Amino acid sequence: MNTDTIKRGLICEGGAMRGLFSAGVLDVFLENDIQFDGMAGVSAGATFGCNFKSKQKGRTIRYNLKYAGDKRFGSFESLIKTGDLYDADFCYHVLPTELDPFDWDTFLNNPMRFYLVATDVNTGKPVYHEIKTSGEDELEWMRASASMPIVSKPVSVDGYKLLDGGISNSIPLEFMEHIGYNRNVVILTQDASYRKSPMAGLPVSKMLLKKYPAVYNAMKDRHIMYNGQLDYIRGRESTGDVLVIRPPHPLGISRTEHDTDKLEQVYKCGRQTAIEMLDSVRVFLSK
Repeated sequence: MNTDTIKRGLICEGGAMRGLFSAGVLDVFLENDIQFDGMAGVSAGATFGCNFKSKQKGRTIRYNLKYAGDKRFGSFESLIKTGDLYDADFCYHVLPTELDPFDWDTFLNNPMRFYLVATDVNTGKPVYHEIKTSGEDELEWMRASASMPIVSKPVSVDGYKLLDGGISNSIPLEFMEHIGYNRNVVILTQDASYRKSPMAGLPVSKMLLKKYPAVYNAMKDRHIMYNGQLDYIRGRESTGDVLVIRPPHPLGISRTEHDTDKLEQVYKCGRQTAIEMLDSVRVFLSK
């Protein structure tokens, strides 16, 4: 391949607190100056992954450990009080502007392009958005990408009503290929044996999502979409066109984990996996 045509992409799956695995990988990348031309994140892959573009090594694990016990940071009390399991004002305004500031200057000066995925609640289809400014709307796009259905209110921004990007496109490798990224590293948060099962509790979910039937239909069929993406990724991996970084075993962590020992363990697993794969990553990106 002519090196002039190579565009190096990074894709980060979501998975709520499983995303700390990806955070560990990304911190090792920062420590070793592993660079990409563009990045796409979904849900936690976006809200945690943005710290890679802002070059804030350690920020993701730091604030997750510090606020793991805070009722505003993933509790049913927050859900009842605000309508969001993760208090929107705390997580997307107070925390990134006051408590552990996000470095917008570095983020915007970093030439790597940053895309995220959200789901249009009216169509059930993915919406792709590139973050180019530091405005309030960009924080709302971040929130939208990680707003889990049923336990989050839809986010209204730029004429859309949006929820979690993982509903409609959990691993946007094909999106990145479509826009020209032809040497892609994919960070998954499930181990190689994982296959998604049909969603449990469909009748209850249908009732709770009666205002958003397109979201319910997407969730009902999500296992088909997700497993198809895994098959596609494995096919691309087998031909050497994609490099995949995944946990060596199931992470054993809940989506809303508050046990700081488990959170740190998952982060360290990501770090160790990345360290072991550093040479392979460098070779892959240099081809």
